[in-house]
Amino acid sequence: MPVHLLVHMPGAAVEPFPLTRAVTVIGAAPECDLQLAREGIEPRHAELEQSANGVYHLRVLTAKAGLYVNDLRVAEKSVRDGDVIRLGRCELLLQSSAAADQPGPGLSADDEQQFFELKVQLHKELMQRINLRRLDETALRAETERIVRGLIRESDRSIPAFVDRNQLLREMLADALGLGPLEDLLADPNITEVMVNRRDQIYVERNGRLVATDNKFLSDEQVLNVIQRIVAPLGRSINEAQPMVDARLPDGSRVNAIIPPLAITGPALTIRKFSKVIFDIADLIKLGSLSVAMGRFLRLCVEHKRNIAISGGTGSGKTTLLNILASFIPPSERIITVEDAAELKLPQEHLVSLEARPSNVEGKGEVTFRDLVINSLRMRPDRIIVGECRGGEAIDMLQAMNTGHEGSLTTVHANSPRDALSRLETMVLMSGLDLPSRAIRDQIASAINVIVQTRRFPDGSRKVTRVTEIVRSEHGELDTIDVFRFRQTGEDEHHRVTGEFLATGVRPRLVDELAERGTRVPWETE
Repeated sequence: MPVHLLVHMPGAAVEPFPLTRAVTVIGAAPECDLQLAREGIEPRHAELEQSANGVYHLRVLTAKAGLYVNDLRVAEKSVRDGDVIRLGRCELLLQSSAAADQPGPGLSADDEQQFFELKVQLHKELMQRINLRRLDETALRAETERIVRGLIRESDRSIPAFVDRNQLLREMLADALGLGPLEDLLADPNITEVMVNRRDQIYVERNGRLVATDNKFLSDEQVLNVIQRIVAPLGRSINEAQPMVDARLPDGSRVNAIIPPLAITGPALTIRKFSKVIFDIADLIKLGSLSVAMGRFLRLCVEHKRNIAISGGTGSGKTTLLNILASFIPPSERIITVEDAAELKLPQEHLVSLEARPSNVEGKGEVTFRDLVINSLRMRPDRIIVGECRGGEAIDMLQAMNTGHEGSLTTVHANSPRDALSRLETMVLMSGLDLPSRAIRDQIASAINVIVQTRRFPDGSRKVTRVTEIVRSEHGELDTIDVFRFRQTGEDEHHRVTGEFLATGVRPRLVDELAERGTRVPWETE
């Protein structure tokens, strides 16, 4: 009887793949018989060789490739009808054609709803029988699987005929032990942010655009369990007394959660995925985020120790650009990075990364962002990179820039270079120091040389809209002079922003200063 692999890839419908060859090669490469171009899949991952009596022999083709059969890791194994093979986040169910032809969950809207209601019922019963907040993962998984298998057996007569028991078991385990409906979304490389507004409303940012998904949690309790599973290993908790928490997934993705009574419609969860792709300046130029001349000038500023503040709104690409500019720092210099949540990934070896720490469940052990900025000054840095200035640490950052730590970088939430200067002034006042406005502006004018303004446009694209030098006017006020600017001209037929990057004709002070030192830098204004 012909045999199929039922292929389930995150974010895609189940597809049958007929096993017609004696040997089927599986992997991400186009030349593979079964191509699975997803994260975690090697170019030539595994092969499935047909044996006698419906038995297939499965073996790994790349030493580092992960391969699982029925959730047990293997290097090679004989597999039969009903066995589940997992590579990365893709699952392959070995089935005869007769079994494969049976309808599965999701075939119709009614079936989909019936399957969802079944999972809700089983999940409620599971919650009554087990404490999912235990931290012994091995024992927890074994006990959960035992209970779920028992629940499925007990409910066998009431389970619709179209439901695959193995798939039901896998989804129940994912709902209980993993991140449930978020698993597929986090595995999708095109998704950069996941937003749970409530249990049945999940949005994502895909390719720069916000879109609603069909994914949903079984209950508010499941959302709470997912949040607890994220924050508990980090020594943090979330409850009515402390209803907000920031955390990080093992891959570095940033997490923010807020629960009732603050979140009126139920627990809300936001996950900003940590990009595994490290961009360079050429990538930004290719994406149309800035011009070649702008990239050349910014590199010149970093190499010749200009202090740079990157300004922009949320999701405008500030951290990505900061990471790229920081990569221009010579490897011989000592770099200290200070962040609330570690996101920077620099190639230099002479690097110390510091991350702030909130208080524990007892309200103790907090190390503030400002504490780390102050401490970084005692660590003999050549450059200090502050992930984001948002409070009183701004005064310490400015003083560092003015006292021998030239070439430092930071980011600021602001909508224009002038707004960035005003925000820096406000943040200095937040430090508690009683300084006159004139003194604060003198500090800023002496410290910040260049502001790079970023913006996220409605089509999802991110661009550097202005590169601005900071100068002091005759009256002691701060003034801004644009060196480069992006001018939007409209939209194309696909509603993508069109425009051009323009040099304003202003000759940057850095170019003149280098010329005075005998270093001639070709400067093109076009």
